[in-house]
Amino acid sequence: MIAADSSSLIAFLEGEIAPDTDAIAEAFAALELYLPPPVIVELLGKPADEPRYAEIVANASLLPLAEGYWQRARDSRRLIRSKGFKARGVDALIAQCCIDADVTLIARDDDYRHFARWCGLKLAP
Repeated sequence: MIAADSSSLIAFLEGEIAPDTDAIAEAFAALELYLPPPVIVELLGKPADEPRYAEIVANASLLPLAEGYWQRARDSRRLIRSKGFKARGVDALIAQCCIDADVTLIARDDDYRHFARWCGLKLAP
């Protein structure tokens, strides 16, 4: 079981070849790809109607939102920001989904490294 951030997922859907997109291809083929719900919002919120985006959304499983999720996401974001680092709200929501489910996240966004260091997020190499 592994999760993907929209940055890596979009690169995969656009045919880019890289370690993160290879990991997504493997997870998707093995039916082990999970999406944090905020990634769905980012994918389907694109201006263009992309059938590829809708297809992966339809075929991937969603990570659950555990009880207390919103408060933990808020607390994680506050912690990162208190350390002087950037922590976008949507990144905090994605990171918290993965932390709660104990699932590794495939992501290109370097800001997730702060969630890994301070909050226990597992990042794919």
